[in-house]
Amino acid sequence: MRDKKICHFDYSLAIVVAVLLILGILVLANVSAVFSQEKFGKTTYYLSHQIIYGLFLGILLGFIAFKIPLSRFKKWAWPLVLLNLILMLLVFIPGIGIVSGGAPRWLNLGFVSFQPSEFLKLGFILYLSAWLTSWTKKNSHKKTGGVFTLIPFLIIAGVIIFLLSCQSDISTLGVIICVALLMYFSATTPLWHIILMASIFSGVMLALITVASYRMERILVFLGMKSDPIGIGYQIEQALITVGSGGIFGLGLGASKQIDFLPQTMSDSIFAIYAEETGFIGSLVLIFLFLFFLWRAFKIVKKSSDKFSQILAIGISSWICIQAFVSIGAMIGILPLTGIPLPFISYGGSHLIVELIGVGILLNVARQGSN
Repeated sequence: MRDKKICHFDYSLAIVVAVLLILGILVLANVSAVFSQEKFGKTTYYLSHQIIYGLFLGILLGFIAFKIPLSRFKKWAWPLVLLNLILMLLVFIPGIGIVSGGAPRWLNLGFVSFQPSEFLKLGFILYLSAWLTSWTKKNSHKKTGGVFTLIPFLIIAGVIIFLLSCQSDISTLGVIICVALLMYFSATTPLWHIILMASIFSGVMLALITVASYRMERILVFLGMKSDPIGIGYQIEQALITVGSGGIFGLGLGASKQIDFLPQTMSDSIFAIYAEETGFIGSLVLIFLFLFFLWRAFKIVKKSSDKFSQILAIGISSWICIQAFVSIGAMIGILPLTGIPLPFISYGGSHLIVELIGVGILLNVARQGSN
């Protein structure tokens, strides 16, 4: 009698994501009310926008990603990353691209506006998963992989580095590089590949930091070699004050006293407001939720039935968790200040949609990988 494959839904992973989403909505409801009232005359504009164009749309697309066979994602990997690169180029076209923070990062298609770099993260993870799987099959009998097998990846990586540097989005580039190295390491590629790529990427990041004075000043402030509390160091100073104001148990939801002093409270700095309102205990809970997410992802990787699923699950989980801990670390002063959102929590439809699509794929891996 033929064995039947039993597909399991990872309820633990789904529940922890649901809790993170609920926390995000609760915090955003409090943080966004003042800004919504000032700009639109009602307190719920940003919240309703996040729910309708971020949460609902993300859940719908995540469900579709959950139902699509993983083999199709492998076939679509190259077209998807190519589409992402085209969208990244379109942001430089006047009338279509939207300048935000002094850099062209948004794309306005008339009926919708979004940030292509957020979708590039997942597109690149899909591409790299498919490429590493193919590379592993072709070179499994060799002790060392040829340098020519690296060329397609290095070309794509070079284009991504160029486009993100032109958009001054070094934070996103740093996350992509870290995820790429972890995926490469997990695919049991030759050690010299890892060393070569780490050396190249480190040199690129160092060059991008040194050529822009404001990036170098952020590093100097982080290292304590420069003090500029009313200039480049203002946000981190206010973030530390905000986090410390929460004490052990916090001031309570909606009781933030720093909301008028801390920049980017709905996006990059939302963890500081969360920590102020929920305190040290609430912050530990949030960190535990992301650690639990990572643990469930590792369980999914262990049970995955094929190499593509394993690498894909590693890529998605490391991307979300690295971004979370970098965002948190920047707000408590253990990492340099970055401009990346806190997954599932920060305001922004683009990042929330692509994160929920990633969760849908991760749940898909868990469903198809169990026997």
